Amino acid sequence: MDKAGTDKPGTDQVEVVVAHSQRATLRVGDVFLKVDGDLAHADVEVRAMGLAPIPTPAILWHEPPALAIAAVPGTALGVLGAPSAASSAAWAAAGAAIRKLHDAPLPPWPGRTLDDVAAELDTECAWLLASGTLPAEVVRRNREIAEAALRPWTPAFIHGDLQITHVFVDGDEVTGVIDWSEAAPGDAMFDLAILTLGHEERLDDLLAGYGPGADRDVIRAWWSLRSLTASRWLIEHGFDPDSPGCEFDVLRSRMADPEGR
Repeated sequence: MDKAGTDKPGTDQVEVVVAHSQRATLRVGDVFLKVDGDLAHADVEVRAMGLAPIPTPAILWHEPPALAIAAVPGTALGVLGAPSAASSAAWAAAGAAIRKLHDAPLPPWPGRTLDDVAAELDTECAWLLASGTLPAEVVRRNREIAEAALRPWTPAFIHGDLQITHVFVDGDEVTGVIDWSEAAPGDAMFDLAILTLGHEERLDDLLAGYGPGADRDVIRAWWSLRSLTASRWLIEHGFDPDSPGCEFDVLRSRMADPEGR
């Protein structure tokens, strides 16, 4: 949920970028101060940015539980719930950068396993059904679509939380990718799905830069799986997955197509 662009407040102002019970990010001028209750998150972020072969923010200092980073130039590819104003070439450049990351040597720490993902999906679908947060048929249909993501994958170096607000571009060039606290070995299709969540119309542009090997059916499955498993966390931390273009809209949109496309 963090963002680190250059549309900055004055240096005498403190902007709360995000704040909830797990972490907070503050901004003063070109400096972002991130404070995380889980010390491992900042450690992973620092290590991942040092290993990633694509542009990342400069680390100014790290004194647990605080991490200070510099803003990256440019603007985010877009925001969830609104059309992306970025060009097709910018999306293709993002795809090329992601491919470079996925082709890099794996980070030397473990990621989520297939069993972890399947267990989380079962737990969160059970909660959605029991709570009545969404109609049962929406949960069950998306649970069926999500099955395509539950297959063995060859681990890649993934960002792990590649939301559209975490990729910055200037014109048609990627200037920085932020918020690396969930980087790990994982399913490459997960990153592609998270970046295009709610922006399915930009998948062709993204894959034009990414190149061969992407599985569109698995990407679509991750759209459903991510939206199902993230909804409770978003609600409990003060975010609204039912905002226009967000997770609930993604889940409902799958109902209009019997193939889940």
